Amino acid sequence: MTDTPSPARWTLMVHGGSGRIERGTLDAAADAGARAALGRSLDAGSAVLAGGGASVDAVEASIRVLEDDPHFNAGHGAALGHDGRIELDAAIMDGRDRRAGAVAGVTRTRNPVALARAVMEHSPHVLLAGAGADGFAAQHGLEQVDPAWFEIPQRRAQLEAMLADGGDGFDVDMKFGTVGAVACDAHGHVAAATSTGGVTGKRWGRIGDSPLIGAGTWADDRGCALSATGSGEFFVRAAAGHAVDARVRWLGEDVGTAADAVLAEIRAMGGTGGVIVAAPDGSAAWRFTTPGMYRATTGADGRRTIAIYGDEA
Repeated sequence: MTDTPSPARWTLMVHGGSGRIERGTLDAAADAGARAALGRSLDAGSAVLAGGGASVDAVEASIRVLEDDPHFNAGHGAALGHDGRIELDAAIMDGRDRRAGAVAGVTRTRNPVALARAVMEHSPHVLLAGAGADGFAAQHGLEQVDPAWFEIPQRRAQLEAMLADGGDGFDVDMKFGTVGAVACDAHGHVAAATSTGGVTGKRWGRIGDSPLIGAGTWADDRGCALSATGSGEFFVRAAAGHAVDARVRWLGEDVGTAADAVLAEIRAMGGTGGVIVAAPDGSAAWRFTTPGMYRATTGADGRRTIAIYGDEA
């Protein structure tokens, strides 16, 4: 892989979750608010890439915007567990050398993606969880907030409605709001990042695919970068991120074809969701098997697409 910059090649793609997102399920304010947040996320990542910056910096910048926006299930606006608490998961991966960092079950770090980046860069580990991850965040000076900062009234109402209905599991039929970003920079290096609050009503320390390297998050300059959203247990079982990358590397498939194949495998097992994928040649694709997915993309040519529903181009 050459390190000669190719300013015409950089690509950025973000998602804000997939699920039963159909016209009529969102009011005008929610629709507009989500689209505006996706646009700001593109702005943040594009500023890095247009200046010749690294893809790993771009995906972190894009995710920070979405973690701070209440329209998505990550950071401020995250889903509540069965016990009414919010526990956050995130991961980031650099395709240049496959360095990765991830956290699960954190409760106080304002931007979990920044904590995942710190794990990647300042620890010998890949995945930290719970109190240990919270302690690591404080030790490295990452911004801490009261756990109440993450909660919004809509998420509390969703949990209460589920519990009142006798729900004893977790909400597997929801509007998945996990956020993610993939990028290819001007040097042809790819990166991915994902952040989530998990699923409403989760119990027993449940961890989904988002912070699991090779499942919901993956980046490898030899193949592609991927961030997933959906019914996480199935994405874990399919090793979705690595599976898409393997098809690109070993079968020579383009990223869209590879994503279609892995999502079909997941659907056959009973799972739904979506992925965004970027390759070192600057190509990128999104695919989803749900009615909608919050999604947006831009590149060096300045054109951008922001969409929510399945019938949008």
